[in-house]
Amino acid sequence: MMKRDDVIKSLTGRLPDDQIVVAAYTAAFDLIAIRPNPLNYISSGAMGLTAPHALGFALGMPDRRIILLDGDGSLLMNLGCLVTIANAAPRNLIHFVCENGTYEANGGHPIPGQGRVNFAAMAKGAGYASTHEFSDLSDFNDRIDGVLAEPGPVFVDLKLVPGAEITK
Repeated sequence: MMKRDDVIKSLTGRLPDDQIVVAAYTAAFDLIAIRPNPLNYISSGAMGLTAPHALGFALGMPDRRIILLDGDGSLLMNLGCLVTIANAAPRNLIHFVCENGTYEANGGHPIPGQGRVNFAAMAKGAGYASTHEFSDLSDFNDRIDGVLAEPGPVFVDLKLVPGAEITK
């Protein structure tokens, strides 16, 4: 398993400053601390709506890459967004899900299907152009540049544990 803040540091270190990063809940707190940027869009208070927000950005700004940092609990609240995103087929959207098996922002309660649910398979079945899974930071670092170059929609399942405590 990878630490969320390590993955976000690695990922955002590869992104140009003009890319929009849409982030949910605890990934958002890491993002704010690691990559302060006026183009960070923080989605909180409406679990399950981060992906639709990112889709709106992707469709409205097709010449700009949109990076989505979703949570597994958030995605579970709106699985239909996978089909909607795949149907819209935005070539500029990369959908990362931070999978830690819990509703971390709401007390760390386990998500349904913890350890059994396969988010990448769901995204593939919904029609995403490509899907990936990472549980090792070295593997992530070796392959992420290629993933970022793929036409979307791309889905990336990040098997994570919480990182360093971020001041909220």
